[in-house]
Amino acid sequence: MKASRRFAGAVLAVLAAVVIPAWAETPGEPAATATPGLTISGAGATFPAPLYQRWILDYREVRPDLTFTYDAKGSGEGVKRFLAGTVDFGASDAALSDAELKQVDPQRGALMIPMTAGMVVLAYNIPGVAEGLVLSREVYVDIFAGRIRQWNDPRISAANPGLTLPAKAIVPVVRRDSSGTTFVMTNHLAHVDPGWSQQGPGVGKLVDWPGAAMTASGNAGVAQRVKITDGSIGYMEYEFAERLGLPIAILHNKAGQPIIPSPAAGQAALASVTEIPADLRVFVPDPEGSDAYPIVSYSWLLLNARYAEPAKAAALKDALAWGLDQGQLVARDMGYVPLPAAMIAKASEVLARVE
Repeated sequence: MKASRRFAGAVLAVLAAVVIPAWAETPGEPAATATPGLTISGAGATFPAPLYQRWILDYREVRPDLTFTYDAKGSGEGVKRFLAGTVDFGASDAALSDAELKQVDPQRGALMIPMTAGMVVLAYNIPGVAEGLVLSREVYVDIFAGRIRQWNDPRISAANPGLTLPAKAIVPVVRRDSSGTTFVMTNHLAHVDPGWSQQGPGVGKLVDWPGAAMTASGNAGVAQRVKITDGSIGYMEYEFAERLGLPIAILHNKAGQPIIPSPAAGQAALASVTEIPADLRVFVPDPEGSDAYPIVSYSWLLLNARYAEPAKAAALKDALAWGLDQGQLVARDMGYVPLPAAMIAKASEVLARVE
């Protein structure tokens, strides 16, 4: 079952836009017996796209009368379309800012609900280094700041005495599109090194990366670029690196401990936040705890508080309630970080307010 899930997710993630007709023909069952129902459209983050696409497939068995579409174009595009009211829901790895909330039509309003969480990993392609690369906080900041440019730099070698690192240029791979994953990454780098914001690229969904960085669109694009580029290192959601079999760096966390990304390490990071605000905007830029993975984020769905079609509101509430319950098991199996029980409870309360 796990292998089939991964295969389905891999196929779906290749598509920029996914349409799963809930009344599509089932083997052995004539299509004429099915009746079309509601279509619910969404767009946004590539970070959770494989999970959302898997949920669409699984939920079809629960509600065969619904069609969900999800256009994985990046968090920035998801926010843009949600604010314009051209989709029924948006998806972003960066919660709406106060300025963005002011742009929402007050008649429909906006609610933000974390549906999953994940780890941003640094995957690499270093000839002769198949695994085990360790990067300290200061080193990976300086790699993306363009201050460390060779893999055999003494600072990298010092943390990796058992590896033979080549005298090869480091090629950072970054996002060219407006990306929530970029927001998560740059927000973390700014907390590790204040100079990242003061003299460097700053924090945002789209930043001007220093040096000769290579660009790609989407998490899948970054992962594929790393896979085919010798000397490269790129940031992406864990699932994308795992799917392509990319080596993943072991990162030092705030406590100075080297951490291999795992669901347990991701959950330890989320557990470092003990208070959840009413609007559910929780950022975890540099988690405390010796067992916490250092780069973790929630991923939000952006919903109208009030929908013009009551049936659409009811269908969304049912589907997302399923996602907050059974969908979390799927998230765990796919390498995402299941939501803490406290966040699920708060998210369910907010979901109940959708009209």
